[in-house]
Amino acid sequence: MDSPRSQDLPLAGRLIVVTRPAGQAESLCEAIARLGGEAIRFPVIEIAEPEDTAALQAATANLQDYHLAFFVSPNAVSHALDFILPRRSWPADTLVATVGKGSESALARYGFGDVIAPEQGFDSEAVLALPAFAADAVCGRRVAIFRGDGGRDLLGETLLARGAMVDYVSCYRRRIPQADPGPLIADARNGRLHALVLTSSEGVGNLAAMVGEQGLATMTRVSVLAPHPRIAAAAEAAGFRRVVCCGAGDDGVLAALLEDAVA
Repeated sequence: MDSPRSQDLPLAGRLIVVTRPAGQAESLCEAIARLGGEAIRFPVIEIAEPEDTAALQAATANLQDYHLAFFVSPNAVSHALDFILPRRSWPADTLVATVGKGSESALARYGFGDVIAPEQGFDSEAVLALPAFAADAVCGRRVAIFRGDGGRDLLGETLLARGAMVDYVSCYRRRIPQADPGPLIADARNGRLHALVLTSSEGVGNLAAMVGEQGLATMTRVSVLAPHPRIAAAAEAAGFRRVVCCGAGDDGVLAALLEDAVA
């Protein structure tokens, strides 16, 4: 059977900007291409090694003392485990938890199959609703939160209030990439851009810094897809005029793109 002509595919003629960090955009970009669209990779967050590994070294040495280790993202999974596992085996009694299908898949690639994660919801609130994070489960126990340099503290603060002993372990750092936004701004000015996928509140601010005030004024004409109400609110605060809060992960973004294509 002949493959469908590209112009007959649902996203044909649509130019979509994917702002995920390098190395994390490929699956979505490839899916967009299979549906006939053109994906532009424009990372607004760059992931780098931590400047100071003291916390990571300490967590590695004392890993057996933790009741639970929580990984905030696929980046946290890869950077933490690439550091830890060459130095020691994972303790049998240290539970592993995360949030999001991408992070679960990343842990599976390292051989972790019994991962604690919410089936629905992709934020700290969903994690804190799990029985493994209840006060009677964590009170008096140590929890390691593997993350980047800084970030949202709701999870750790709530666990502390529930009686846990919490260590934040920075295993990577985030920075604004050095990239030329000129072609992106030109495409927005010419009306070529159909949608902009923004997957973090920090990324919204980074994009604004990268394109500058005049560039942002042009970019705000482009539709934004945001997989969380908090990200959508950041995009609206930045001045974007049409913000769609979509589902999480590739599936959520693609569903929103397809829904808009047939609207």
